[in-house]
Amino acid sequence: MLVEESVAIGLKFKVKIYTMKLKFFVTCLTLSLTIGNMMSQQTHERMALKLEYLLYLPDDYGSSTDFKWPLILFLHGAGERGDSLDKVKRHGPPKLVEEGKDFDFIIVSPQCPARQWWSPELLIRLLDEVTAKYRVDEDRIYVTGLSMGGFGTWELASKYPQRFAAAAPICGGGNPELAWNMRHIPVWVFHGAKDNVVSVSLSEAMVESLKKYNDKVKFTIYPEANHDSWTETYNNPELYSWFLQHSKYKPEPVTIDKKLLESVCGEYDFLYDDRILNITTNGTDLFAEGNEKIKLRLYPESKYEYLVQGRNEGIKFQSDDKGDVTGLVYFRNGEMPARKNK
Repeated sequence: MLVEESVAIGLKFKVKIYTMKLKFFVTCLTLSLTIGNMMSQQTHERMALKLEYLLYLPDDYGSSTDFKWPLILFLHGAGERGDSLDKVKRHGPPKLVEEGKDFDFIIVSPQCPARQWWSPELLIRLLDEVTAKYRVDEDRIYVTGLSMGGFGTWELASKYPQRFAAAAPICGGGNPELAWNMRHIPVWVFHGAKDNVVSVSLSEAMVESLKKYNDKVKFTIYPEANHDSWTETYNNPELYSWFLQHSKYKPEPVTIDKKLLESVCGEYDFLYDDRILNITTNGTDLFAEGNEKIKLRLYPESKYEYLVQGRNEGIKFQSDDKGDVTGLVYFRNGEMPARKNK
């Protein structure tokens, strides 16, 4: 017997529903009984693949068939890995739910298998599954995690920035060279100044890199905290209010005139190796082609900033005081400057 769920019937009675997990089935059979309004509950679910997770639905989830709910994806730390979802309830939003706190979010709290690390690809597939099954507002999906989950939050948001409206990594770290990918995501970072497990310098490095491209970065350092900087963070209602202030970034259409397109065309030499990049135009479309002879379309985000088709990569053209284009920076796992050949 795996899960005990309680569902309200009217005002005075409760009926207990037990969900059995069959070892040889890949998916979990979910039984729900709704008479009147559904109580908030945190249930044991299983992905169609292999990731098990806790699912919390708000009190009013069952009262409307149209309303879409914001979602928090919570990533636990290394100590909660394994095959018992009770471990996931030790910290963060799952703990608060067990203590009776109500949230205005759907909360998804997966469990990382023993001796493994968070997989961004698997987590995105989990989000795909949950958003297909439940009424999720896909413009308001937030990710947060502590320690190992803080690292997972940084990695997930930097690899799949288009999926998240905001991120809150706690006592973690990431790859500063991927900060450009998160330029449109509001981020609130938390760390203890006396953390002797994950150095606060790892959060500082991420914040420093991110601030070069992103003006929506907050950084809270608890002066006296050691590794546990998450209890105070998740107990703070301001975090959840801050999440709800943000929706997923949606770029505005940008029209670039033909003269500007022609001005950025040409051959560019990268400064730190022998590679070149050719920028060409075809009508109103702009393309980049490197040594690999692969031609990629560029989409404008602003006058001099372009995204590379199908990749978390981009180009920012540079100009002199006269407005003449003199070079570019290619953002791919860091900054790669190049000079335009005359």
